[in-house]
Amino acid sequence: MHKTSARLLALLSLLQTPRDWSGDDLAERLGITSRTVRRDIDRLRELDYPIKTLKGPAGGYRLEAGTRLPPMLFDDGQAVALAVALQTAAAGTTVAEDAGRALATLRQVMPPRLRHRIDLLHLTAVQPPATAGDAHPVDAQVLTDLSRALHAREELRFDYALGPGASAGDVRRAQPHHLVTWRHRWYLVAWDLHREDWRTFRVDRIRPRTPTGPRFTPRDLPGGSVSAFITSRFRGNDGTTTDWPCRGEVVLRLPAAEVAPFAQDGIVEELGPRHCRLFLGSWSWTGLAAAIGRFDTDVEVIAPPQLSTAFGELADRYARAARTASP
Repeated sequence: MHKTSARLLALLSLLQTPRDWSGDDLAERLGITSRTVRRDIDRLRELDYPIKTLKGPAGGYRLEAGTRLPPMLFDDGQAVALAVALQTAAAGTTVAEDAGRALATLRQVMPPRLRHRIDLLHLTAVQPPATAGDAHPVDAQVLTDLSRALHAREELRFDYALGPGASAGDVRRAQPHHLVTWRHRWYLVAWDLHREDWRTFRVDRIRPRTPTGPRFTPRDLPGGSVSAFITSRFRGNDGTTTDWPCRGEVVLRLPAAEVAPFAQDGIVEELGPRHCRLFLGSWSWTGLAAAIGRFDTDVEVIAPPQLSTAFGELADRYARAARTASP
C-alpha cells in the first residue's frame, strides 16, 4: 500500500507539469509497466483528478481543470514561492483575508524544513500612505463580475461614481478589455460606447448592472499592449506612445550622483564634479518646470523654449504668492 501511494503521488507530480504525457513516457519515468500506469490513472480519477485521455497514434494523458479543487502537490521551490506571494497579498490588498487564511493552511501542512524556510522569509509589505481614494477598497465581487464579462466578451452596464465616496453618478455602457492595477489601484480598460473612445475606469467607483449586454468583437488597443496603453494614458498621451508629452533638457549645478536617485525615469549625464545634464519628461510644461525646481539649485534650460516659458510663468506665480504671504 505504501509503495502504491508513493507511486500515485509521483505520477500526480508528473501530470501537474503543464504538458501531455504518453503512457510510455510515464512508465519509463516511474519504472513501471504501461498497464500499471493505466491502473494508476484510474485510481487518480476515482479521487476526482480530471485526467483526460488523449487520442492518437501515441495516445497519452493530460491533467485538466475539474469542477472542484483537488489536493495538489508542490515541490520545495513552488511551496516557498507560493508562501512568499501569499504573504505579500495578505497586506492591504482586496483578497487580504483569503490570502492570510490560505497562507495559514499552507504553512500547517508543510514539512518542518520548509516551514523553517518560510519563517526565515517572513515579509512585511509596506503600503503607501492612505489617501482619500484608498478609503473605498475594491469589492471582490465587483472584480469577479467584471472578470466574468471580460472573459465572455459581453458589454457592461454600470453606475460610475463621479468621485471618491459619491453615491450616484453616470450610467455607462462599455466594452471591457482589461483589468489592470496601477499604483495600488484597480482600473478597467474599456471602449466607452457613449463617447466612442477608450477610457480607464476606477474599479472602486464601478457598480455593475445586470444583465450584461450583447457579445462584442474585441478592438485593437492603441499602443499594441495594455502596459503601453496604461503608461501612455497616465502620462497624458492618447495611448499610442509611452513617451511623456513634454520633455526637456536642463543643466543643474549639482553632482550627477545627487540627482540620479531622484530623477525617476529621467536620464542624468555627468558634466563635471558640480554639474550634470538632466533629460526629464512630464505631463505638462508647468509640471516639468516644477519637477526640476525641486532639485533646489540653479537651472540652465537647454531646450525647448516651452520649458523656459513655463519657468517664467512659475516665477511670476510664486512671486505673487510670496507677496500675499502674511508677515
